Amino acid sequence: MSSIRFAPLLCLLLACGGAADRDVPDASRAATASARDYLYLWTASTDSTQPDFLAVFDVTAPPGDTGRYGDLVTTLPVPGRRNVPHHTEHELPADRQLFANGYATGRSFVFDLSTPEAPRIAAEFGDVDDYMHPHSFLRLPGGNVLATFQMKHMSNGGMRAGGLVELTPTGTVVRSASADSPAADSGLRVYSAAVMPAIDRVVTTSTSMEADFPEASRTLQIWRLSDLTVLQSLRLPGPNGELSAEPRLLADGRRLLVSTFSCGLFLVDGLDGGTPTVTQVSSFPRKKDENCAIPVIVGNFYLVTVPAWSAVVSLDISDPTAPKEVSRVSFDSSDVPHWIAVSPDQRRVVVTGYETMSHSVHLLAFDPVAGTLTRDPRFRDAGSTTPGVRMDNKAWPHGGSTKGRPHGALFSRP
Repeated sequence: MSSIRFAPLLCLLLACGGAADRDVPDASRAATASARDYLYLWTASTDSTQPDFLAVFDVTAPPGDTGRYGDLVTTLPVPGRRNVPHHTEHELPADRQLFANGYATGRSFVFDLSTPEAPRIAAEFGDVDDYMHPHSFLRLPGGNVLATFQMKHMSNGGMRAGGLVELTPTGTVVRSASADSPAADSGLRVYSAAVMPAIDRVVTTSTSMEADFPEASRTLQIWRLSDLTVLQSLRLPGPNGELSAEPRLLADGRRLLVSTFSCGLFLVDGLDGGTPTVTQVSSFPRKKDENCAIPVIVGNFYLVTVPAWSAVVSLDISDPTAPKEVSRVSFDSSDVPHWIAVSPDQRRVVVTGYETMSHSVHLLAFDPVAGTLTRDPRFRDAGSTTPGVRMDNKAWPHGGSTKGRPHGALFSRP
């Protein structure tokens, strides 16, 4: 989902003080660049006359810090206007080619982040094989990207369910397949996916991001990964209109936890057989018109944003049939955390969101052994005593000072 905010489910759409604030010669920064940590923010411009952009922040933590934790390093504007930056990949792949979509225009960009302080646009694409509005990007074992596309153009001018498209890291189409199977309901719009190489499966969810789309879908689709054939469709049980959202693969490679925007959590098992099961294992309260959103799995812990609590919550899923809360970090009551991603060392979590969190980014510290979350108070604007870095008080390196609204966010690789 996104800062395109739904109607009801439409997506509308990073500092420590003291000695770490000292000035450092450019040569010293360049000499240590390869050892530095960066945070990438896929950011919408709130001024329709200004471009959207990728922002790069230095998040090299002490004792390795040679500048100021949370410095803005650079920005990279993208072509067009009002793309509405939405999802990126959740982890920077080994080739450092990052896929990111601008949902409103249907344009997607591949950012070459081989040199973090000098990113460039390596490729861009729009509709592919008549599929439109890509949403999520997942890496396949060989390095290609599997993209979910919400819709497909029909010869009569209408739209039907989208599908899956495999792309090379440069955005070249390898193959595509439709989700519009005989068992698909008319409300199906491919949203996100989980790739399960161990059992030759892909599982996709369905939620439309179109404001005027009249029908909701609870559908999960099970595909064979090797030939992208839809094998089966399931409907999530439950009385609350459980709109399927984000599937996450458990460590065994054979089961999934699937979140819903209605704040339910479902365990999906038996995907390598003919009779998969779907069981609700947890739920969270839901604030009116706000939707539980992005989860990540880190070892035995499931981290998820819960808007009703203005919080990021950590659940122990060592027994995925009975998740147990072990920690939560709460923000201001008017904040709506939405997107999270975890650093490669699994010790930091980046958070972006909506409402009073729309123009800021926050870092949490995470203990991957205990599963505990805490605020990172060092990550803040220079001179501020409030954790978090704002995106509405910056002069951007590419020009202008328009308010930025970050959505997809992730860390660099070592």
